[in-house]
Amino acid sequence: MSEEGAVVVLSGGQDSTTCLFWAKQKFPGEIEAITFDYGQRHRIELESAGRVASIAKVPHKTLPINTFNTLGGNALTGDIDVSSELDSESGLPNTFVPGRNLIFLTFAAAYAYQRKISNLVTGVAQTDYSGYPDCRQETIESLQRSICLGMEYDIQIHAPLMWLSKKETVEMAHSAGALEAMAYTHTCYNGEQPPCGDCPSCKIRAKGFAEAGIDDPLITRFHGFKNA
Repeated sequence: MSEEGAVVVLSGGQDSTTCLFWAKQKFPGEIEAITFDYGQRHRIELESAGRVASIAKVPHKTLPINTFNTLGGNALTGDIDVSSELDSESGLPNTFVPGRNLIFLTFAAAYAYQRKISNLVTGVAQTDYSGYPDCRQETIESLQRSICLGMEYDIQIHAPLMWLSKKETVEMAHSAGALEAMAYTHTCYNGEQPPCGDCPSCKIRAKGFAEAGIDDPLITRFHGFKNA
């Protein structure tokens, strides 16, 4: 293993897949992908992550963390329907899983530490429509400092999508050679394949591809037609 490599947190979705191929271009050392089985309702995410890692030809590890499932309270781990409305108190969608990215990146850092890899890559973005607080630049910078102090190890967290629109993310995926793998990603909040096309995640994904003028390989794979 090499300190010049990177560990990519791979959910099996559009953004993390883009970051995986970005990392392959950026870092000369070995790239590894790590996925977390956190009790998510839609197990297709885990299958998608494995398929994407296989296409990218990178080592892939799935780690179990079932605490989020036990906590519940959100539409991704509990028995709650996805809502298009924001919570009246928090101002966040009910797809927000509190602490998820904090935990993921901390475990990923421990994984990287054991392999003497100093780069972590995550697909979080402050420009994301959902406004999750654990996707903000300030959060990532603070977490990086805490991890470095707590492990006495020089970890750098890279969030290449932080300030990109979905259109720009699609363009990055195209330039990084991620479109083949994109056909096997999963972003639908309702866990449907083919994707439902109606949930907030499906709509923002469709908008990004449409604005970039690039056909979504996932839609083409299932429906056999190009984007409108």
